[in-house]
Amino acid sequence: MYVVATPIGNPDDISARAIRTLGEVSLIACEDTRRTGQMLARHQIGTPTVSHYEHNEEHRVPELVARLQAGEKIAIVTDAGTPAISDPGFRLVRAALEADVRVIAVPGASAVIAALSIAGIPTDRFTFEGFVPSRDAARSKALDELRREPRTMVFYEAARRLADTLAAMATAFGESRDAAVVCEITKTYERTIRGTLGELVQHFRTTPALGEIVIVVTGASQQPDAGDAAIDVHEALEVLREAGLGLKQASAVVARLTGKGRREVYQDALKSRDDDSSDD
Repeated sequence: MYVVATPIGNPDDISARAIRTLGEVSLIACEDTRRTGQMLARHQIGTPTVSHYEHNEEHRVPELVARLQAGEKIAIVTDAGTPAISDPGFRLVRAALEADVRVIAVPGASAVIAALSIAGIPTDRFTFEGFVPSRDAARSKALDELRREPRTMVFYEAARRLADTLAAMATAFGESRDAAVVCEITKTYERTIRGTLGELVQHFRTTPALGEIVIVVTGASQQPDAGDAAIDVHEALEVLREAGLGLKQASAVVARLTGKGRREVYQDALKSRDDDSSDD
């Protein structure tokens, strides 16, 4: 079985090896037969196709594995990019391996790698987080768990949710964290917007994005193990409040100094203030 990467936008971003493989196999399992059919027609490939997507995997995987065991050569593709990377394919790959079928990669376009290469953000270590949850509470929880992640983080997002997700990231990671938003990568209207999370929120609140989105966020600064202990959060907040900063502004400063999430510091400060009031 061949796991074949296809273009993520520009139709010319397909390798000669991918074209040859798709023409030589006996069957192509694809996410959308119509979209794949257009790509195959462009390259004059007449190999039969069969649908293989999230909602039919349960019965399609055994069928495909049986055909592989019978000696057929099958290629798997998705609508764009590399199969199994935030796309269908993982279950089929695992089932094929468990059935002692040889699985071969035919590499090519990947939005994750393409975005990293042009974001201007460290690439020596990174983590791919896919799509964050769409619901506010679940999204906030997921991002809060990543606030101390030292590696560069890469996310996918839908254009309609971009501004809200960037705002949630600014709350979890701090508004001053550097990031890049890559829109419509490899397509006609490709653009990359760089800045702090706070700046990106303001930009996309007034200029909505369109198309496919990749967000690249700088990892958290490495803090000494004793860094948090070196700063008394409540004492620092008190000093900043006495200096005239509002609670939200003071929380943002303390979050920056300690590496904590701004929301976490702010909520702790509110709780501490309520506790002090109840003691009185």
